[in-house]
Amino acid sequence: MMATPSGPAWDDPRLNALARRLREAHTRVAGLPGALKPRLTRQLLLITDLAKRDPALAVKRLESFMIELDGDENAS
Repeated sequence: MMATPSGPAWDDPRLNALARRLREAHTRVAGLPGALKPRLTRQLLLITDLAKRDPALAVKRLESFMIELDGDENAS
């Protein structure tokens, strides 16, 4: 008998949505000019790493990050 994986299912809609939002955030940050980019990249990498351990908290942090990103892009 094969052991069943103990982690999340590969086709989990919540994790798929989180992955899509992370890709969107990475794309938006990559296109930023100037001094904002390094700071936002570090924040986004921390959220991406958090998603591996605590997806629910990562979703909350990513939502806050996206609101901040919207504000930074509008200020530029």
